[in-house]
Amino acid sequence: MTDPAGAIRVVLADDETLVRAGLRMLLEGEPDVVVAGEAADGRAAVRTALDVRADVVLMDVRMPGLDGIGAAHALTEAGSPARVLVLTTFDEDETLEAALRAGVAGFLLKTAPPEDMLDALRRVAAGQGALDPSVVPRVVAAVARSRPRPAAPPALTAREAEVLAEVARGLSNAEVAARLHLGETTVNTHLGRVLDKLGLPDRPRVIAWAWRHGVVDADDGP
Repeated sequence: MTDPAGAIRVVLADDETLVRAGLRMLLEGEPDVVVAGEAADGRAAVRTALDVRADVVLMDVRMPGLDGIGAAHALTEAGSPARVLVLTTFDEDETLEAALRAGVAGFLLKTAPPEDMLDALRRVAAGQGALDPSVVPRVVAAVARSRPRPAAPPALTAREAEVLAEVARGLSNAEVAARLHLGETTVNTHLGRVLDKLGLPDRPRVIAWAWRHGVVDADDGP
C-alpha cells in the first residue's frame, strides 16, 4: 500500500512501548500522516529514520544507549532531511541547549493535548518549527547561559520587528496574525524574511536570538 500523496512520514522514537502505541493510535487517525517506523532507542531511531526516509521523528529525550539528543545530532551529521520534534518532560534544563545545537526543530511537553501535538507535528513538517509556549523562557535561558551575545543584528523593518517580538513571546503564526491584524500568510512572509536576515534556520533559534538581543525580556513571557 502506497502512502497518500503528500503524507508526512513519521518515526516514533521512545523506549516506552505504551507511549509509542498511544502515539501510533493518535497519528493513524490522521489522513495526512503515516507512521513509517518505530524505535526504542536512539541508534534504532537513526537507522529507522534513514531507512524509511522519515519527514519527522517524534523523539524522546531519555532512551537507552544513544539518547534523543545524540540521535538528533547523528541524523544531522548523516545529512538526513528528517526534522526532529522532541517530546520531553523538561526536568533537566541542561538538555535544551544541547538539543538546539543538535538541530532539533521543536520541543513539546509530553503532557500537551493531542491537538497541540498534531499541530506541532504539521508545523515542524512544514519547516516552521514548534515550541510549547510554556517552555519558551527555559529554552531561551538555556541558550543564553552558554552562548556569547552575537554581533549587532542586521536591520529589520518595523513590521518584521513586531512579528519577531510576538513570535519570541511564544505565539503561533495564527496568533501573531490576530494580534497584529494581519493575514497569516503575511506573517509567514515577514517571519521568513526575519530568518533570512538573521541567518537562522528555524523558529526555536529566532526566539533565542530575540531574547538574547533584548527584543523581549523576562517580563514578556508567553
